[in-house]
Amino acid sequence: MSNLNLLMSKIESLLFVIGEDGLTIKQLSILLEADEGEIKLALEQIMKDYEEQDNRGIKLKELAGTFQLITKPQHAELIQKLVENPPSQSLSQASLEVLAIVAYKQPITRVEIDDLRGVKSERALHTLNARGLIHEVGRAEGTGRAILYGTSKEFLNYFGLNDLSELPTLPEEGMEELDDQPDLFMSKFQEAFQEPETE
Repeated sequence: MSNLNLLMSKIESLLFVIGEDGLTIKQLSILLEADEGEIKLALEQIMKDYEEQDNRGIKLKELAGTFQLITKPQHAELIQKLVENPPSQSLSQASLEVLAIVAYKQPITRVEIDDLRGVKSERALHTLNARGLIHEVGRAEGTGRAILYGTSKEFLNYFGLNDLSELPTLPEEGMEELDDQPDLFMSKFQEAFQEPETE
């Protein structure tokens, strides 16, 4: 594999994982320890490859200097169908953990979720967003204005709740320690808030 192809492969992987947040040339340059000129060349080639290949379902888009992988517009109706009628499958442990944190700590940013869990949460957030269980509820103040996440009406439907006041109450003891002890937070959540059984 040539150096350019390897760089393109790495960029594609990073853009896939970062999702809707995307990455700038400078960010990619730092992550990949590569010259910005090389990054730009690789991005241009990726963009060209996607445009020329009719059998690909995604494309590379640049918006205000940020690059992200998006689905091709001609598949919008199909994707909408999936979002509205997702396959009936249970949520992964990681997705349940993220959903628990969003439910009890909303509005909350991805970075705050990562800090609570101790691991990255991009994939779980993407899954929950695609399932319609969480959505963007605003932007945080400060540098970068990170996306704030909250639960949706679909979340209430999924767990059979009328509103958020019906969320199971977490034990009072130790509540002030939850921010500093993610394991405690998750153990208390799992005790009180289990995924409903599917028929």
